[in-house]
Amino acid sequence: MKRKATHAQRAHRADAPTAEPTRDAPAARATAAVYADCAGLPTRCELGDAAGSGEALQRHAAQLAAQLGLPLVPAADPAYDLLLTVTAERLELRSTQRGGPSPLYVDFVGGPLGYARRLNRFGLLFQAVGFRTGRPTVLDATAGLGRDAFRLAYHGCQVTALERSPILFALLQDGLDRAARVPEIQEHLGDRLRLLLGDARSFLQQLAAQKTCAAAAPGGVSSPPDVPDVVYLDPMFPPPKKSALPKVEMRILRQLVGDDPDAGELFDLARPVARRRVVVKRHRLAEPLSPHPTHSHSDKTTRYDVYVRPLRREHA
Repeated sequence: MKRKATHAQRAHRADAPTAEPTRDAPAARATAAVYADCAGLPTRCELGDAAGSGEALQRHAAQLAAQLGLPLVPAADPAYDLLLTVTAERLELRSTQRGGPSPLYVDFVGGPLGYARRLNRFGLLFQAVGFRTGRPTVLDATAGLGRDAFRLAYHGCQVTALERSPILFALLQDGLDRAARVPEIQEHLGDRLRLLLGDARSFLQQLAAQKTCAAAAPGGVSSPPDVPDVVYLDPMFPPPKKSALPKVEMRILRQLVGDDPDAGELFDLARPVARRRVVVKRHRLAEPLSPHPTHSHSDKTTRYDVYVRPLRREHA
């Protein structure tokens, strides 16, 4: 299917460094390289065309390495902790540790997300962002693997998803590109999901400045169009000391980006920006990121703490 340039899968990249952002956790020191896994693929001369060949994957890997400022390795190299691997099917992040976690990739089509999408199993998330009063605009300031941003956009929200890790952003872009090839998803999603590479703190500061300028202008309004109704936060936190080994994807994510020690700062920046509410996703037993949420929604494992703006209180 031919795709137009305006489709949601085209990411709007903000200026950002090619290296991973500095985090305080030791896991942030994980080293990464780009690798093309051409096992079983014909060469260009065998195929008669570069498309789908090992040579095409090598070119794609070289372009990705240049874009991210990462080394390109000709084989799976254990000298690096992680390999951003180009395959014929998708982009994967692989650990080189013996017995390490399975490859990490973004899948908006199948797996648990596809199953839940078909059964509409996102009730708590929808309640937390305020679906009862319509479909809000949402800024997901900690996109990660993009699942919640995708869920909200799929069901009618206009979503901007920010991710500051260039490697995670590349995985997100690849997952959205593949999802956009599925007619059912493209029909429901449209252009409502926008990906941005950049630091959410700077982005929120820019939105706050826009609000200030708009309010100060003659006949100004308190919130210009770019200001979201909801700011959604799902920061990475250190696992509890007495817990089982985190699930596979969390192990490799933590190895890549570590924790988010600036989560409190991000919340403080988000609260004055959001028109209606800030929503923070936490483990059910974890302490709130900020005291006294307006209300919370929880199940057996997850809790959504909702902080409604005091000037316009809402019901869940």
